[in-house]
Amino acid sequence: MTKVLVLYYSSYGHVEKMADAVAEGARSGGADVDIRRVAETAPQEIVEGAGFKTDTAHPEIESPDALAEYDAIIVGAPTRYGRMPSQMAAFWDTTGGLWMKGALVGKIGGAFTSTASQHGGQETTLFSILTNLLHHGLTIVGLDYGFQGQMGVDEVLGGSPYGATTIAGGNGSRMPHEQELAGARYQGKRIAELAAKVAG
Repeated sequence: MTKVLVLYYSSYGHVEKMADAVAEGARSGGADVDIRRVAETAPQEIVEGAGFKTDTAHPEIESPDALAEYDAIIVGAPTRYGRMPSQMAAFWDTTGGLWMKGALVGKIGGAFTSTASQHGGQETTLFSILTNLLHHGLTIVGLDYGFQGQMGVDEVLGGSPYGATTIAGGNGSRMPHEQELAGARYQGKRIAELAAKVAG
């Protein structure tokens, strides 16, 4: 069975909720799916002062070497000024040994994100994640326009051809809309299906 890793960082739960939807989609595509999060690197006083969500059902990833066990890796992180946050960047900065061995070459990859506003850097954040995957030799699968839910303009919704997205609102009170979760499921399923073809 194809093995898919959904690897994420989430400060307030928005990306965590998207990660669950991506995993659900990948499972519907026939994959065995693990959800892991990267370590929190912010000082404890920042975590507490900013009210970060610290309760989660998902364990931390054991080590970067675990990435080599999967056929597909789907990475989610919120934006920090138009790029991935330092927590996720710090994890990828530890993967040099895998890069040296070409351990991830030929795997399937994708990304998803969350921003506070419509124009808060969704696509630049996705690309900041995807560049890491491309350097490791992964083949990227975005949120293609087979998912028609990203075509409407009647309400404010996330969605990008580069990956599933959600909009959290300035104070973080808006959790992912069902249409955004549907996009995450669609992308997860597409990645799982393609990974099965490549691995098979």
